[in-house]
Amino acid sequence: MIALSDKKLLTFDEFVEWDPEDSAHHYELRRGVIIEMPKPRGQHSRIAGNLAYELGAVFRQAQQNYFVPKECLIRISNDTGYEPDTAVLS
Repeated sequence: MIALSDKKLLTFDEFVEWDPEDSAHHYELRRGVIIEMPKPRGQHSRIAGNLAYELGAVFRQAQQNYFVPKECLIRISNDTGYEPDTAVLS
């Protein structure tokens, strides 16, 4: 995990504009500071994928209007946001 900063704290909206789409890493914004995070791999990635698959199956079987996005960015506050391993949206 590496903090990237040019001494200026960013807002969530500025972070969304900055966030590169085709990167070998993904990034989080913590209290205005960009943090470089490694992409999940191995067992971590397998568990997240299996969880997303199982949740999707349960929602379809129960005919619920929920879904598990492959990728999303969650805004926690005006200066904090991250890409979760798994999220459920309606």
